[in-house]
Amino acid sequence: MTDYTPIADIPAIHDSLRKTFRSGITKPIAWRRHQLLQLARFARDNSDALAECLRQDLGRPKQEAIMAEVVPIIDRCTIAAEKLEEWVQPEHITTQAWQQGWNPTVEKHPKGVVLIIAPWNYPMILSLQPLYGAIAAGCCVLLKPSEMVPHYSSFLAKTLPKYLDSSVYRVVLGGVPEITKILELKWDHIFYTGNGRVARIISAAAAKHLTPLTLELGGKSPVIVDSTADISISAKRILWGKINNCGQICVAPDYILAEKAIVPALVEALKEHHSAFYPQGALNSDSYSRVVSEAHFERLKTILGRTKGKVVLGGKWEEGPGKRGFEPTIVVDVKPGDALLEEEIFGPILPIVSVENVDEAINYLNDDRDYPLVLYIFSGNEANKKKIIANTNSGGVSVGDTFQQVSMNEMPFGGVGESGYGRQVLKFSFDNFVYERGVVDVPYDEEKFFGARYPPYTEESLEFFSALLKAPIPDSSPN
Repeated sequence: MTDYTPIADIPAIHDSLRKTFRSGITKPIAWRRHQLLQLARFARDNSDALAECLRQDLGRPKQEAIMAEVVPIIDRCTIAAEKLEEWVQPEHITTQAWQQGWNPTVEKHPKGVVLIIAPWNYPMILSLQPLYGAIAAGCCVLLKPSEMVPHYSSFLAKTLPKYLDSSVYRVVLGGVPEITKILELKWDHIFYTGNGRVARIISAAAAKHLTPLTLELGGKSPVIVDSTADISISAKRILWGKINNCGQICVAPDYILAEKAIVPALVEALKEHHSAFYPQGALNSDSYSRVVSEAHFERLKTILGRTKGKVVLGGKWEEGPGKRGFEPTIVVDVKPGDALLEEEIFGPILPIVSVENVDEAINYLNDDRDYPLVLYIFSGNEANKKKIIANTNSGGVSVGDTFQQVSMNEMPFGGVGESGYGRQVLKFSFDNFVYERGVVDVPYDEEKFFGARYPPYTEESLEFFSALLKAPIPDSSPN
């Protein structure tokens, strides 16, 4: 079992981080750049050990660990170090001519001491991605990784101080009691990745201190497949998105809305690609992850047992202590209101809902449902793509593939509404942890222009400030 941080130590850690931030150590650009490159070295030097931690915690294949977690952190920390000076540059503002001599500037300042609460499903990238943003911003950080991935969390707590300044960046281990104590304290920003239920608790705690938040909350990310899509390629890419980490990822395809006419062909294509991915079956493959805990395992078994749909692929699991293998499972004839459509599945079950056309799919999504983190579209029809995007809401949209939107360094990633708010990846991660500070410098020699603003007020001074009332307002009538 992971050694948890003593609860009594948490306020002292918090106070220590506040003292460190006040010292100014995090402000110099060269210092921040060094810490960013050290974080990249941590990921590179310990890539095998980190992959092994993820294997022990999640049953994750090494390739998935390297591809989806280790390499992106090395890449993005290095890019952040290169771009840092550009990101922190003050922005000189063009204003009205009579104010331009005041040197109006917007500066980027670190918010202070921030809290990062990371989840278990992609524990490395979802803890270190906000961390590199906070480092780049010049903040001090308390990082709380998930207790559900004890090997990774323990390794992080023991090894990260060998690379980063431990007076600035601290890792606290624990569960509900520890995070409860942490949330009693005042932070300058909280970055939470997880689910809406816990997000509400964190938001309530943050509200007591008026602490700003970034929330990345996932949700039921739908897939729309129309009759113009390439069925085989679409099925292959959708299935690949569903099987990664055994479906335990916030951007996994949650369910499919497919035009009724293509459902049989789509199912056959999914079966063919499943056989190609796992010739001996997924549960016999070392390229397939496991469910993280008994509680999540039982939850998946329960919702599959409650569905009124028909299982056409998979539906089996491994019994026995600690096994938690659950086959990729395709379910058809799923109707609105089914158990599989209630909450985010967060597992390898993929329900297919038949619709008559794209319009019915759009109406389904807009029928008082929470906005998803991502909407996937598979179509060869440009008009349909535009119609879906224009008439739906989601944190992001990916057309023609799954997951690739999160691989793009230049693309903001985040939710809307119930799927969260705030954005991350590179500069977007940096932006979470800085605030824009407007600075003006009004010269003394401009005093001669300010006479009308001072008391005692006169008819002449009132007329001066009332002049704008006589200016015409442009016509806004529609043509």
